[in-house]
Amino acid sequence: MSITACPNGPLLVRGAFEILTPAGEVVPSRRKTVALCRCGVSTLKPFCDGSHKAIGFTTEPESPAPPPAV
Repeated sequence: MSITACPNGPLLVRGAFEILTPAGEVVPSRRKTVALCRCGVSTLKPFCDGSHKAIGFTTEPESPAPPPAV
């Protein structure tokens, strides 16, 4: 499984995974790749519906990796 944080967008989850509700029930998924909401506005939570574009959701830029220890 891999999780990719899209800049200013959702988390893309690829591979074998299960998404559970707070009660521990499996959220059905029919795809091998899903986009999970990070903006909090999606009407399809936990999945992304593209609402982040309409509200201008932005994420923090990635910090550069620290230099290796010497």
